[in-house]
Amino acid sequence: MSYELQALIGTLELLTVAAAEVPVARVAPLAQGLALIPATPAFLNAFRADGDERKSDGGAGFAWHPDGFELRLAAWSKAGPVACVEAEFFGGTGTQRAAVWNDGRLELGPLSSAFEPFAPGGSPISRVLRQLGARVEEGRADEFEAVGLGVHRSTEDWAATVG
Repeated sequence: MSYELQALIGTLELLTVAAAEVPVARVAPLAQGLALIPATPAFLNAFRADGDERKSDGGAGFAWHPDGFELRLAAWSKAGPVACVEAEFFGGTGTQRAAVWNDGRLELGPLSSAFEPFAPGGSPISRVLRQLGARVEEGRADEFEAVGLGVHRSTEDWAATVG
């Protein structure tokens, strides 16, 4: 079974304010007071000037970031930490990449993992979720599971839930 996600994660309050600046942005609540904005093509296109398809040369190295996207993340992070995450898995193998912006700068990452088992500190996404305040709950394997990121299997599925 496959899993694919490209999203921003932060507190529900912070992402609600950020989404108000981008009319096509949709906020999906997660557990523990967090939320995500699925990085759909429509969302990413909102940051491209005049159809410009350039990608960010990016401090964080996310290939799907439009040029200058990290500047927007930095601006939003002045109100609180915001993470950028991506994951792609199929048949038990895959990759994760994650980073956290806080107080206008890249604070953690980018963290990357090309395969499991993950480093002793956990997966890149679990590590940034921990930075955002997520905690493992009883009966949950990690922060990824604790906040509910496994509820949907793709960025598009997340976007469809918040229509």
